[in-house]
Amino acid sequence: METNGGVVRPTPEQARAALADTEQVRASAAALSATPWPRWFVTTLTLYIAAIPPVYGGMVASREWLLPNLAWGVLMLVMTAAHLVLFGVAAANWRKATGVALRLDVLPKRAVVPLMIGLPALLLGSVLAFRVTREPLWLFAASAVGAAVSIGFHIAFVRLHRKAS
Repeated sequence: METNGGVVRPTPEQARAALADTEQVRASAAALSATPWPRWFVTTLTLYIAAIPPVYGGMVASREWLLPNLAWGVLMLVMTAAHLVLFGVAAANWRKATGVALRLDVLPKRAVVPLMIGLPALLLGSVLAFRVTREPLWLFAASAVGAAVSIGFHIAFVRLHRKAS
């Protein structure tokens, strides 16, 4: 290498090698940030999604359904608070273990956008159908479909990570 006033200039081959190393580091960081959630969090998230339709249905029932409406509301608040705390724990543990924050922006938009639109529509639509028909089958069907979607999305997430690694 030549020195020019104390500045070391790499050769073109060394510069290309350094850029290739940089790209490899970026790809590794992207793969780490796309790593799946811990199994315990996926389980709690799936249970949370499955519980939303019956609990929310109980909240909006025209008359008391199994529990008083206020009890359903308290249950929804407790479930949501527990979910937020567990999400924070999962994110902090992941950041501590890998040094990379959890990111959802690395997931393919063709999978995330339908999920972000479809899952709330499914969960809230079932509650509306329950309110109109007073048939709890809508709530339990939405719970089952929501749980299946949660597990399916996690499996797709795991495959995406394996492919990226």
